[in-house]
Amino acid sequence: QVRLVESGGGLVQPGGSLRLSCAASGSILRINSMGWYRQAPGKPRELVAAITTGGGTNYADSVKGRFTIARDNAKNTVYLQMNSLKPEDTAVYYCNAGGENWYRTRFDQWGQGTQVTVSS
Repeated sequence: QVRLVESGGGLVQPGGSLRLSCAASGSILRINSMGWYRQAPGKPRELVAAITTGGGTNYADSVKGRFTIARDNAKNTVYLQMNSLKPEDTAVYYCNAGGENWYRTRFDQWGQGTQVTVSS
């Protein structure tokens, strides 16, 4: 079983910064992609940023230049540095990881979500 634990959400003023972390644990053989998604009230879940094992990244247009995704492969941990936050960034942020477990079975696991609120 693979488990993702997120941390780092909270309340921040517009223009502020937050750093999210997500640590994967369990019967992990290999993690291929890791990423962050978000879901605002009344809206569908959307990709924020993703990163491959080799460091290739993909960002939503709305966060390019403000958010940075990084990954520590040795710790099975992914980070999201969020700068210049805007009220429209307010959402529940979910970590996602896809890979293969010890039993050679693919997994696509989600974290429990962490609330990010940008408000003055």
